[in-house]
Amino acid sequence: MSGSLCKLATDNWLLFPVRVSAKTEYASIAMLELSAAHSTGEPVRIRSIADAHGIPSRFLVQILLQLKGAGYVISTRGAAGGYQLAMSPERITLGEVMNVIDGQEDEIRSSTAAASPASRVLIAAWNEVAATERRMLRSMTFAELATRLKKQAENMYYI
Repeated sequence: MSGSLCKLATDNWLLFPVRVSAKTEYASIAMLELSAAHSTGEPVRIRSIADAHGIPSRFLVQILLQLKGAGYVISTRGAAGGYQLAMSPERITLGEVMNVIDGQEDEIRSSTAAASPASRVLIAAWNEVAATERRMLRSMTFAELATRLKKQAENMYYI
């Protein structure tokens, strides 16, 4: 997700990017790969996710252990082992995964010493934007994202 657009009082559009850490991006990629493979019932190997996306496998192991601790994935040991979703991808949202990895977002606070009327208005507006962003992330399931991924793969042409 590259960002969300907010129309300001003028006719100009500005891009307010969603701030996503590398760790959250990698966790979301892993969850999307596990969601795409969910219907097979087979575990997905860390190496296949790491290699396909250029993610350091040691870092991915730590991320998957964090997601496992939160109850979103399960692991299977052995030659045919790997990771699977612990529940249906319809029950897991992008916002939940982001929260597990990076923690809860706090309200935006002023960095100015004086709480002027202008700064209070801006902070209120930024908090409204952040609340909308959180609502959208909590409504986006990994099942929906896996469907988007499948459609995108179907629309790719190879020469």
